[in-house]
Amino acid sequence: MTISEGKRNLFESMPVSKAIRAMAIPTIISQLINLIYSIVDTFFIGRTGNSYMMAAVTVTFTLFMLNISFANLFGIGGGSLIARLSGRQDLDNAKKVASASLYYAMGSAILYSLFLLVFLTPILRFLGASDATLPFAKQYVLVVLVIGNFPTIVSLTAAHLLRNTGYSKQASIGLSGGGILNVILDPIFMFKLMSPGNEVLGAALATTISNTVACIFLLVFLKKVSRTAPLSTRFKDALGIRFKDLRALLAVGIPSSCLTLLFDIANIVLNILMASWGDLQLAAIGIVMKAERLPNAINIGICQGMLPIVAYNFASGNRERMKSVIRTGRRYGLIVSAFSMMLFLILASPIVRIFMSTSTSYSKEAFTTIAFGIVFLRIRCMASPFQFLNYHSSFCLQAMGNGGGTFIHAVVRELVFYIPFMYLLNRLFGISGLVSAIIAGEGCGALFALALLHIYTKPGKNNSNS
Repeated sequence: MTISEGKRNLFESMPVSKAIRAMAIPTIISQLINLIYSIVDTFFIGRTGNSYMMAAVTVTFTLFMLNISFANLFGIGGGSLIARLSGRQDLDNAKKVASASLYYAMGSAILYSLFLLVFLTPILRFLGASDATLPFAKQYVLVVLVIGNFPTIVSLTAAHLLRNTGYSKQASIGLSGGGILNVILDPIFMFKLMSPGNEVLGAALATTISNTVACIFLLVFLKKVSRTAPLSTRFKDALGIRFKDLRALLAVGIPSSCLTLLFDIANIVLNILMASWGDLQLAAIGIVMKAERLPNAINIGICQGMLPIVAYNFASGNRERMKSVIRTGRRYGLIVSAFSMMLFLILASPIVRIFMSTSTSYSKEAFTTIAFGIVFLRIRCMASPFQFLNYHSSFCLQAMGNGGGTFIHAVVRELVFYIPFMYLLNRLFGISGLVSAIIAGEGCGALFALALLHIYTKPGKNNSNS
């Protein structure tokens, strides 16, 4: 089995800027469409003007991020290894890694659903759900996570595997198709099929159906291309994975998963501290976290598109091309971050108002939520360049198979810098200090990440675990 000439050209000889665009643009489009359907839930819930529904969805966001953590564990861990094995032309073992990644993702989805089903109420209380927000939060989690975990985690994992074998466009079509379907279904389920007061349940049903459709498409396509690509859906191949490949998968996958998990823990701390100020403040930070996902989605798309090319050239020994890809990707991301900062500083008010109607019986609470959201967005957008540098460095380390460096960066970024800054600045300056903590935390994390990446890209440094 050999890689097609077109895919080989993409990884080995295509001009760097063109190669990154070929891989990143479909991923960015997918990220943006999925961002839209993620925001659509918030947008349509905002049409009710009910800040308590908005606060409930904010609480559940941290639990949804754990889905991404599982997908990263097996999708990025397996995908990065597949790219490196392909760089060494070890395609048979790459297929076994792909199959194992899929089936492990399926198992983790089932276990996570069972865990949430058993401990749902105490978990939501811990995350900051009040008596007013708990019923809405439970509705959303039961449908989107307990029932919908399986298609969500499996579709994200399959997309990672496809992307790392050069099928970025098809991976994006699958995820984007689910996103577009959700945009269509949300208003139908929320305002046509559900009775007033059940809008959150309607949004949850629309999301789960859309994720299921995306999952089916991606699995069918993955099975189809497995005849010529280093991919597989056969359970027999999963059983044949070598121990050293499983170890290499986990060496990158666990730190990548921990990166998302620690990010989630930081958001949990933020929500808990914000909830101590009130439900309206919690709703406001939820709106802001949705809005700021615009530059994050673009920058993560750049990083995900860049990762397979970095991994392939790292494994094949073409360090000059690898470094050129890293530099070009960094330049693109910083441009996006600078533009988004200006956008949010100038247009903070209309952006926040998109998410919250003031023409309902909850108008007083809505105006208060909007006022907080405008201030929060203008503060937090200043962290955008630092956030990108953290993403970029982490993805580069994952591409090189450096799980240790990825894990160290994740721990230092969240546990040493960001979370302590939240407690410190909240105590010193109140709610404005709490919101500003992201600038200090991400800034210090970015400096540490750049230093770490510099160390691991020195000539002669070999970090691959496989």
